[in-house]
Amino acid sequence: MVNLFGRRLSRREVAEHTGSLSQFAGVRLMTLGDGVERGNRMLEFRTGTGLRFTVLIDRAMDIAECEHNGRAVGWHSPSGFRHPSLHEYEGEGGLGWFRSFSGLMVTCGLDHILFMDADPAEHYYYGPRKRVDSSLHGRIGTIPAKLSGYGERWDGDECILWAEGVVQQSTVFGEDLHLIRRIEVAVGSNDIRLHDRVVNHGFYRTPHMYCYHINVGHPVLAEGSEYVAPIKDVVWASHAGDDYQKQETGYRHLPAPKLNFHEQVWQHEMQPDAEGRVSVALVNEAIGFGLEVQTLKSQFPAMYEWQNFHSGHYALGIEPSTNHVTGKQTAKERGELIWLEHGDERQYDTIFRVLPDAASVRDSVSRIRAVATQPEAAYPAVSGDFLPIGGR
Repeated sequence: MVNLFGRRLSRREVAEHTGSLSQFAGVRLMTLGDGVERGNRMLEFRTGTGLRFTVLIDRAMDIAECEHNGRAVGWHSPSGFRHPSLHEYEGEGGLGWFRSFSGLMVTCGLDHILFMDADPAEHYYYGPRKRVDSSLHGRIGTIPAKLSGYGERWDGDECILWAEGVVQQSTVFGEDLHLIRRIEVAVGSNDIRLHDRVVNHGFYRTPHMYCYHINVGHPVLAEGSEYVAPIKDVVWASHAGDDYQKQETGYRHLPAPKLNFHEQVWQHEMQPDAEGRVSVALVNEAIGFGLEVQTLKSQFPAMYEWQNFHSGHYALGIEPSTNHVTGKQTAKERGELIWLEHGDERQYDTIFRVLPDAASVRDSVSRIRAVATQPEAAYPAVSGDFLPIGGR
């Protein structure tokens, strides 16, 4: 049954009340037409609950806008949803990525994440190519997808809105990795389901690293909002060795925007529930609003928290990752870097759960706290204990 406007309706009952489902919910293809966003194809999803979000086909099918009943969930940066043709991957010493950085979700990978890196290229067997130079967070987020399809699918009395596409990160004498992304959300639901497959389509043994930069903005993020997670250890903090409390911002209770705030990044070791799931939420209990992100520990063994509270850039990032924050070279040394042979693939299953009211916020917080009790201290001592990541 479809939950719409306080009633549970069958497919027939929905049809009786309108000539087209699009009156209540649906997926619509459109193209942005102005400024740096001009030319971006976009899919708009509406579920009938007040949830609306957009998917940028021409930017790896990432989720750009996200709102519920007009209240923003996803972060919009000053960069805007820039068309990929304007992106300069090698620009600014590898930091040009920031000029295309905006939206609820930005995908990082497929062969590199985190800061810039120069990696020996002997695995590509091409003499003139001595190394692989990677900019911040890799290439995939500014590559257009080939749209496989989108629309609505009825399964009995349940209606699923969906979209699927293929994003190719490919070159000659290098990687040929394909991201096959499917996004689904039920009509009457506030849960966005993301299913990714990363496949080595080529015939070189190729490294794979993967991360989601999930960026939550105001009003979910506000003074007094709380980061809720099943943390069993605070492993690392970017600022821990340089006056840990200098910016007066701990990991858990979050401040209002600040002038000249320098980003802080944490890595937390999360305790999964009995089904191997890790749920992390940002909640604003004062207005009964939040976002929960659910991943699988087996797929994303690491989790970062990105704090960017500078005025005008105000965001918090929930970042599930395949690897520790210490980067590619450390992953290679520890035997934790994923290598894909031809036809090998990795799968990633994630739920973005918008929490539209006080009851759903309480339920999320209760479920997460039942798994593990996170540290009460704003500045917990960091352990430096990067647990082994196996099965690579």
